[in-house]
Amino acid sequence: MPVSNLCANSLSPEQIADLRLAASQMTGATRRAFAAAMAFKYGQGNPLGAETVFGWNRQTVALGLAEKRSGIICLGAQSAFSGRPRWEEKHPEAAEALGARAESHAPQDPTFRSRLASTRLTSKAALQELRQHGLEHAELPSPSTMAKVLNRMGFR
Repeated sequence: MPVSNLCANSLSPEQIADLRLAASQMTGATRRAFAAAMAFKYGQGNPLGAETVFGWNRQTVALGLAEKRSGIICLGAQSAFSGRPRWEEKHPEAAEALGARAESHAPQDPTFRSRLASTRLTSKAALQELRQHGLEHAELPSPSTMAKVLNRMGFR
């Protein structure tokens, strides 16, 4: 029996289209695991059959099968080693001091409806206070980045 007939005989064209659509909504390891499970279920674990019937890359399906067999999820270099560290990660002491200063300027919400704290501390004022705290100008971010840092810390 040819490889493409392994899957094609047990699935209708509508089911194949549904599986393709489901796989297109996933990314990364989730997509590889799904493709491997479908190749194993409908194609006896054959990546070439999954490529022929479903249109998935056979190397991707083979990697998904290897991940399933070994239990180890592979990370790509793009996701594992890319991205710039956030200011809070580069300067944890300064971020802690910023949080304490922002907390001192944040009044309590009288309705207790929101977990977000509203602060009267602006990004420019926060930068000025951090300079007074002893941080050098090179270590401090721009005012727009400082506003994002405050937002990530839960202050609006």
